[in-house]
Amino acid sequence: MAAYTLFYGTFVHLPRATPSTTKHELSIHHGALWVSVQDGRIEGFDWSVASEDDLVALMRKRGWSVDGVSGTKVTLVKARADQNEFFFPGFVDTHIHAPQYPNSGVFGSSTLLDWLNTYTFPLEASFGGSGGSSSDVAPPRAHAAYKQVIQRTLANGTTCASYFATIHVPATNLLATLCHQLGQRALVGRVCMDNPAFCPDYYHDEDAAATVTATEATIAHIQALPDPDRSTSTPLVQPIITPRFAPTCTSECMTGLAHLAQSHNPPLHIQTHISENTNEIALVRELFPVHEKYAVVYDAHALLTPRTILAHAVHLTPAEIALVRTRGAKVAHCPASNSALGSGICPVRTLLDRGITVGLGTDVSGGYSVSILEAVRSACLVSRLLPHMPPSSNTDTDTDKSPVLTVEEALYLGTRGGAAVVDMADEIGGFDEGMFFDAQLVRLGENVEPSSSSSSSLSPFPCRLKATSPSPSKDKGPVDIFGWEGPVERVHKWVWNGDDRNVRSVWVRGRMVHSLESETETDGGAVFRALDGGRGKWADWLLAGLGVLGVVGVFWARRG
Repeated sequence: MAAYTLFYGTFVHLPRATPSTTKHELSIHHGALWVSVQDGRIEGFDWSVASEDDLVALMRKRGWSVDGVSGTKVTLVKARADQNEFFFPGFVDTHIHAPQYPNSGVFGSSTLLDWLNTYTFPLEASFGGSGGSSSDVAPPRAHAAYKQVIQRTLANGTTCASYFATIHVPATNLLATLCHQLGQRALVGRVCMDNPAFCPDYYHDEDAAATVTATEATIAHIQALPDPDRSTSTPLVQPIITPRFAPTCTSECMTGLAHLAQSHNPPLHIQTHISENTNEIALVRELFPVHEKYAVVYDAHALLTPRTILAHAVHLTPAEIALVRTRGAKVAHCPASNSALGSGICPVRTLLDRGITVGLGTDVSGGYSVSILEAVRSACLVSRLLPHMPPSSNTDTDTDKSPVLTVEEALYLGTRGGAAVVDMADEIGGFDEGMFFDAQLVRLGENVEPSSSSSSSLSPFPCRLKATSPSPSKDKGPVDIFGWEGPVERVHKWVWNGDDRNVRSVWVRGRMVHSLESETETDGGAVFRALDGGRGKWADWLLAGLGVLGVVGVFWARRG
C-alpha cells in the first residue's frame, strides 16, 4: 500500500481570513502536494514544481516511486493542464434536509408554512415505514433517498454536510450509516418536534421525554460507528441535536435537548431554523408570548451556543444579531431556498461585519439544488439586489461596506466559512499543511481551438504538451474556455457556468469517494516519454511508470 498520495497540478483555494484581511482573493498555485495515506492529512507541498521534470526530481529527492521498488511507494494523481483541471477544497453544506431530497424542485408557489404542510411533513412521515414512528426498520424509500442524496452531494463536490433527518430513529441511523459507508463527512440529526399545537397529528414525537430518549438512541448509534481516527480528529460522522424550529417544540423539549447537548464533552452541535419567514416570526411570537424575539426563545432554552447552527437568519433584528454574536452561534445562509420560497434576502454582509460566522447551505428541498456551487451563485445574485431595496428596520445600516458579495467571498463561505460553522476550521476548507485533504478535482475541458492570431502563452495553467486527442463529448461540461482567460477568470467561469459534470473526482480524508473517470483512462505516457531527453534507461523505466498516472491514481484511491 502506498504511504502517500502525491497530487500534481494547479491548486486553487481561499486563504484563511485574518484580522487584517480586507477582502478575499483566490490563491492559485501550480506544483505538488502530498497527503499521508495513513490519516489523510496534507503533509507538505512544493509550489516550485513547475513541470514533469521537476516532479521527477522531487520524487527522487524524497525517495518516492510509483512502484515501491526503488523507494517509498506513492500514488500519483495529476490535474491535467490541457484539460484546464485544478484541485479545489471540498464544499461544506451547513444546512440540508436529506429526507426531502425526493421533493427537490417541488414547491409550487408555496411559502414556508404551507410548503411544510403540503409537501414536507407528508414525505418525512413516510420514512417511518408502515409501522410509523414505532417501526424498527427503515423503509426502502429511506434507503433509496438517503443513498441518492449522499451520492449526489458528493458528485457536486460536497465533502461535508449537516443533515436534518426525520423523527424516526431507524431511518436516521440509516442515514448516518450510509454517510459513513460512502465516505462523506456528516453531522446527522434526528429531527425533534413534539408540539401538538403546530405539528401534524400524524407526525410528531409523543412528548418531550420521548424526544430526548429517541435522540439519545441516535447519538449512541452514531458514536458507535467505527472510526480509527476518532481519538485524534473529528469523527467522520457526528451526531447533532436537531430541534426542527421553535414552533414544533415545547419548552420542555427544547430545555431537555439543550441539557442533552451539554451533557457531552465537548458539547454536541445543535442545528435549527430561525427567522426564515415573516409569518414564521409572527407564529413564534404567538406561541411564545413571554419572549420578546425569536432568538430570545432559543436563548431562554439554552440553545444558543458556540456549537449552534442557525439556518436562514433572514429577518434578525439588530438586537438579535447582537445576541447571536454574543453567544457565538453561527449562521447557515441558504440563498436559493430563501428565493424559492419567497422568504427574503439575508443581509450576509451585516452578519459578517457584526462578527458572526457564516457558511452556505442548500436547504434541500426548500432549495432546489444540492449543489453548493449553485448556492455560491445564488449568494452572489441575491446580494446584488440588496442595494436596490429600501432600508429595513431589522438591519443595521451603519456599515460603509457594500452588501454585494464577490465570487471569492461566496466561495469562502462555501469552504472556509462552512468549515468554521461546523467547528472544523483547522481541519478542512483549504490546502494548509496539516489539514485533511477533502477536495475535488475540477475539469473545465480543453480550450476551444483559438484563432491563428491567438497566443498560447496566454494560458495561465502550465501545460507542456497538448493532449493527443480531445476528451470524449460525454465528458464535456458546460464551461467553455477559449484559452485567453486569466486564471481568476477561469475560476469565475466555473462558478457561473459549472455543474457536477465538472467535478471529476472527490476525496475525503485523502480517500477517493467519487470519480467520473474510468479505470482505463490515462493522460498518455507519451507526455512523459517526451520529457526524457536522453536521460537513459532508468528514466525510460521511471517515466513510463509515471505515464499511467490516471490509472494508478484512480485504482489505488478507490481501493484505499
